[in-house]
Amino acid sequence: MTQNTKKWLGAAALVLSSSVLTGAVMRAGSRSAANDYSDNGFFGAQPASLQMPNGAAATAAAAPSGLVDLTTAADRSVNSVVYIKVTQNAVRQRVRVRDPFEDFFGEFFGYGNGGQSREQEVETQPRRQGAGSGVIITADGYIVTNNHVVAGADEILVKLNDNTEYKGRIIGLDETTDLALIKVEATGLPAITIGNSDDLRVGEWVLAVGNPFNLTSTVTAGIVSAKARSLGANGVESFIQTDAAINAGNSGGALVNERGELVGINAMLYSQTGSYSGYGFAIPTSIMNKVVKDLKEFGIVQRALLGVSGTDVTNYIDSEKAKGNEVDLGTTKGIYIHSVEDNSTAADLGLQKGDVITAINGKEVIKMAELQEALSQHRPGDQVRITFIRGKKSQTKSATLRNAQGGTDVIEEVDIDLFGAQLKPLSDELKRQLALSYGLEVVALKNGKMKDANITKGMILLKVNDKELRTVEDFEEAVRAANQSSDRTLWIRAVTQSGRRVATAITLGEEDGGKKN
Repeated sequence: MTQNTKKWLGAAALVLSSSVLTGAVMRAGSRSAANDYSDNGFFGAQPASLQMPNGAAATAAAAPSGLVDLTTAADRSVNSVVYIKVTQNAVRQRVRVRDPFEDFFGEFFGYGNGGQSREQEVETQPRRQGAGSGVIITADGYIVTNNHVVAGADEILVKLNDNTEYKGRIIGLDETTDLALIKVEATGLPAITIGNSDDLRVGEWVLAVGNPFNLTSTVTAGIVSAKARSLGANGVESFIQTDAAINAGNSGGALVNERGELVGINAMLYSQTGSYSGYGFAIPTSIMNKVVKDLKEFGIVQRALLGVSGTDVTNYIDSEKAKGNEVDLGTTKGIYIHSVEDNSTAADLGLQKGDVITAINGKEVIKMAELQEALSQHRPGDQVRITFIRGKKSQTKSATLRNAQGGTDVIEEVDIDLFGAQLKPLSDELKRQLALSYGLEVVALKNGKMKDANITKGMILLKVNDKELRTVEDFEEAVRAANQSSDRTLWIRAVTQSGRRVATAITLGEEDGGKKN
């Protein structure tokens, strides 16, 4: 949490916006602007009327012909972007300690405890705070932000542009796309208009709205530098790249088009220093819309998978050329398939290693990021048409998308209470006595999945699915990951306080969130 800086490939990743917007900027690719510049000088053009999105003509006295006035876009979006302050409470534990001076002088003066240790409460993690941004998407208080802004928060404070404050609560988190949905209890809020990120063009002007360095309601301008960028930062990503100025605190803020419509959620910047250095990245609304809908309905994203691993054709050709191999796939665009998973949609389609996917539902896909973006808009059970090239010949087949379990069932969030156990991190004293460096102690147990798996009170849970357990949040994250995995099983490694090693498994069955479509 802190001021929400996300590390990516040695560069700081946080999100968009800083410095103030000037009233009008040159429209990219404008022929009239070019003529005005060459014939009349930059400011030689005469004022003209700009056609507004609602069809009403607005006099652009401050915006010469060939310039785009971004003040309307700023006016329409700035009140929909909120400041989010998150707090993680301090973690305190009771540990047993010995004071050697008390023992020595106490015995001498007659008030010692005979060398016995005593319990003392200590702070194992200090109280931490961080800040970011969010975007109001409904008048009744639903707000989109980044997962890394609010994940792990004990308290969420949401401040509107008019300084009204609300308590926020988490509706759902999706680490795979780095998106989160929170809510405040209010009505009549200034919800932003959601646009279609697919309509964005490279070179189009956009605004980044957010709260960098706690400077609330900051607006910056830039252009769309690229689309469908893949950075390896998230499991599913197809970023909009922009050169709008970005600094810490903008994570979760809005990227809007010239009409003030939301087209992306600012997510990170590329920087060697942690401050703005030229490029920022936003999650497109084409991905956001489906994630938000799923989080509202299920609390968890229903993720449809094709079941292939691969790379951009250009990357594959380059790697083969580097080995001295000549490659002719019949195309230089698409996704080269390295492998196909069993019991997957790709297997149903008969896809093979060496095939090149070129389109989904008739829409061309050139890069893996574009394929991910297209799939992210579907749920398991949806029918899709996949076009691919094999042996330089194109063919199209249809199949039903599946989830990670190979089915089409709806996966719902697992209720942690079903495990019937209260866990707490090991105290320093218990770590010392048992020669352990981490673990979660089972301090209370009732009927539930832990008891059914022969976990007993006092047992120390060490790992779940090879994830080390240092905090209760580690256990909850392991459960969430397993719930969306192919086998939905928790493989638990534990140890008793006598030192006996225990291995057991818990299956997350239908009663934990599996429901038939």
